[in-house]
Amino acid sequence: MEIFNALMNGFASALTVSNLLWCFVGCALGTAIGVLPGIGPAVAVAMLLPITAKVDITASMIFFAGIYYGAMYGGSTTSILLNTPGETASMVTAMEGNKMAKSGRAGAALATSAIGSFVAGTIATVIVTLFAPFVAEFAVKLGPPEYFMLMLLAFTTVSAVLGKSTLRGMAALFVGLAAGLVGLDQISGQARYTGGVPELLDGIEIVLVAVGLFAVAEVLYAALYEGKVSETQNTMSRVHMTARDWKRSVPAWLRGTAIGAPFGCIPAGGTEIPTFLSYAVEKKLVKNPEDKAEFGTTGAIEGVAGPEAANNATVTAALIPLLTLGIPTSNTTAILLGAFQNYGIQPGPQLFSTSAALVWALIASLYIGNVMLLVLNLPMVGLWVKLLKIPKPQLYAGILIFATVGAYGMRQSAFDLYLLYGIGLLGVLMRRFDFPTAPVVVGMILGPLAEAQMRNALSIGEGHWTVFLQRPMSLIMLFVILAVLIVPRVLRRMQRPAATAA
Repeated sequence: MEIFNALMNGFASALTVSNLLWCFVGCALGTAIGVLPGIGPAVAVAMLLPITAKVDITASMIFFAGIYYGAMYGGSTTSILLNTPGETASMVTAMEGNKMAKSGRAGAALATSAIGSFVAGTIATVIVTLFAPFVAEFAVKLGPPEYFMLMLLAFTTVSAVLGKSTLRGMAALFVGLAAGLVGLDQISGQARYTGGVPELLDGIEIVLVAVGLFAVAEVLYAALYEGKVSETQNTMSRVHMTARDWKRSVPAWLRGTAIGAPFGCIPAGGTEIPTFLSYAVEKKLVKNPEDKAEFGTTGAIEGVAGPEAANNATVTAALIPLLTLGIPTSNTTAILLGAFQNYGIQPGPQLFSTSAALVWALIASLYIGNVMLLVLNLPMVGLWVKLLKIPKPQLYAGILIFATVGAYGMRQSAFDLYLLYGIGLLGVLMRRFDFPTAPVVVGMILGPLAEAQMRNALSIGEGHWTVFLQRPMSLIMLFVILAVLIVPRVLRRMQRPAATAA
């Protein structure tokens, strides 16, 4: 009852005209910014931080929460329509969503993305409301061995599930891991694999790789190998979900939320792990052969619904460690932490007592922002789908301009443009020889994090690898990893004799 009363007070504060206006502007700006490669929610919040210096802190936090949510949803729009992820969290959405768009189901993909975001965001906000202190208390107990095993689990599931060949998936993963090592060593500070190029000292920008492998490679591949593409690829169809789409999406939304919410509570690599794990789960759980055949071909709606729900659940639940422990688990929450500190407020265990009105107004604004995003984006599905009417040459030229400007805008470096198109050519080769591109990005994102956690774990174990077997959680995850690698192969071997006997 105490939590309910506090939440009602939060709604009373958030539902003023000025705060609702700030929330609306934040959602609209966030959605617009989310579609731009290289400018994600963290950059958006950082850029807009000085604007609200003279604004009431409650209004500022509500405004930033709107940007936070809006940018995450906006990234899925261009992922689905143009195969251009605005954020790394939208890469999985691009894999199935863009194929759905090409087969005339862009409306269903955008709708399941919007509704899934709303469902997951709302459930995760309820979790934040009810369980913030308890979940954060559990998260504190996890250490480097558990985090390393968690990332190893992400590596194995992504490599084993994406693409037709596990070997090719692992090869793509190692390409990403190698690229992730470029730059300064995290502990010694020594330059690694930079080839004397100063621009590589900070490492390779992950958004650059995502845009190169997905957007630029898509355009170059079409130009080099597909020639004149039949316009029937982008046929227009209904812009709403059918009863069958709903039946397939609802369980995927719930599963994605269940996968994503716990990941938001722990500093284990942001939204990338849960979105890829959700995709792997959806692909494994499909029973109907017709539905299974849609994965990687015409686009499976579960491959959009699950990862989008996991993404939004993670994003929302990430506020738990921020508010209760003062620990940011993503770039955006780190900027939000800076915003709190600008106002002289330090998030942590005492925040719910010292600044209760602000915290509950912020939580209430998450509910409001969720509804506002749904109201904003569902009616616009038909408008977004009309982008597919643009002729292919102009559309592809627009994607290249979009990607080039976004890449250059990150650091104003001409070297980044050479790198972007070099990565694009690598993406073309990978597509030509049927290597999955997603494991490259996963390796790049999680490789440096996994390396740091492995080093920390070995320090705890005084150099002994048995440290990963001595802790119950890491041992359980090790068995799960082995199961992911071994069980599918055993089942396939068992099915072969049965098939030949039949």
